[in-house]
This record gives sequence, structure tokens and C-alpha cells, in this order.
Amino acid sequence: MRLENKIAIVTGAGLGMGRAIAERFAREGAQVVIAEVNQAAANETFAAIERRGLVVPTDIGKVNEIDELISKTVEAFGRIDILVNNAGVTKALGFFEVSEADWDWMYSVNARGLFFCMQRAAREMVNQRAGKIVNTASIAGKGYRGTSNIAYAGTKGAVIAMTRIGASQLARYNINVNAICPGATRTNLLEMGIKQAVEKRKISREEALRRMESTIPLGRSNSPDDIANMALFLASAEADNITGQSFNVDGGLMWD
Repeated sequence: MRLENKIAIVTGAGLGMGRAIAERFAREGAQVVIAEVNQAAANETFAAIERRGLVVPTDIGKVNEIDELISKTVEAFGRIDILVNNAGVTKALGFFEVSEADWDWMYSVNARGLFFCMQRAAREMVNQRAGKIVNTASIAGKGYRGTSNIAYAGTKGAVIAMTRIGASQLARYNINVNAICPGATRTNLLEMGIKQAVEKRKISREEALRRMESTIPLGRSNSPDDIANMALFLASAEADNITGQSFNVDGGLMWD
């Protein structure tokens, strides 16, 4: 029970990596606040963790809803021990296909929303002189060529930079800030990419998946649990002296 009696917010906890993280944290003893824009998905996660926590419908692209998320968490539990900034959006776009609307949509959630979640949660963590913030970045933020689009890669590069600066500025309050950089992970977003490959190249789903995984040195894409395992480590006391780092979980696709 590595997170026994801890209060953890997980954004984007309705599906994929976020749900896996919420479920793992609950099994390790945490009360989990599910921050999710998809109410039906949030309720499914809440049921899966046997209602150990709270559901707060939240659009991370709206700062007023982030404020409500933090206030409701503190009102219910009195503090915030862990924030997992997992919510993110993207879609497959070529260089010339990225529009202003696409750019604003991705930055509002992946970069701006993530920062204000960090800021608002850290204000509460300062009071207890302790806290763990785990940001979901991506190997796209380190220049992975197979990224879904250039704007998404930019948002994840911003996450890596904000993780480092946040860690340096919050260290005096005993708040750790780290990031996870997933590679190809078996979520709805990956399925979207595979579907587009099927349609574009006129190949089967199995062949599209085989081609994608053949580029990974270990030969397989991540399961959401692979990301949850790293999130648990970074949120636990085992990582008390680790901060400002961005860890690849990608089967060996990237080396830095």
C-alpha cells in the first residue's frame, strides 16, 4: 500500500493511461479524484476503483474548471498529496494541415491546462510542505518522428520544459515534479492512428500494428499499465529524491 491515505488527482482518468493510473493508485491505498470531461467514462473508472475517491467533471482547457477541481478536492479531503497531469488531446495531421483551431485546442489542454493544474495544486501542496506532481509528456516532445502532428509535439516539449522549471522552483517546498514520456501506448489514441494507417495504406489492422511495433526495439507497444507503473513509482516515497526528470517508457524508441 505505497499510497495509503494519500489524496491523488488524476486528470483524464476516464480512459486509457489515466484509468490505469487511477486503478493502480486506488489499489495502493489512495483516494483518487477523477478529473474527466467524459462523464460516462469517469463513472466507469469510479466504479472500477470501488468509489475510493471523488468524480469532478473537468475540462482541463478551462481554468475556471481547474479551480473548481482543486477547491472540491480540498473541500472533500483537506489536502492534495499527488497530482497526475494526464489529460491530453491530439489527432493525426500533416505539417500543412495544422490549423489555428487545432493549435489552440491542443495547447489549451496539453500545455496551458497542464500548467494551471500544476500551479493550483502546488498552492495547496505548499501548505503541507510536500507533494508529488507527475506530468504526462511524450517522446514526441523529444523529437520522435512518428508523432501525430507537429503542434502536439510542441505541447509535449513544453511539458518537459515546464516539468524542469517547475521542479526547480518548487523544490524549496519539498514538491517533486517529474514527467513520463510514453511511446506508442495501446489506448484510443493509438487505435485512431492505426485506423488512419489502415485507411491510407489499404492494409489490415494487424499489419498496421505489426509495422508500428516492428520499429520498437523491445518489439511491443506499451500497455496502459506500463505507464501506471511509472506513475506509481514517481508518486511514491521511493522517488522522494527524484525531481525535474522526464522518463521514457517506450520500449527503447528514444535514448534521451
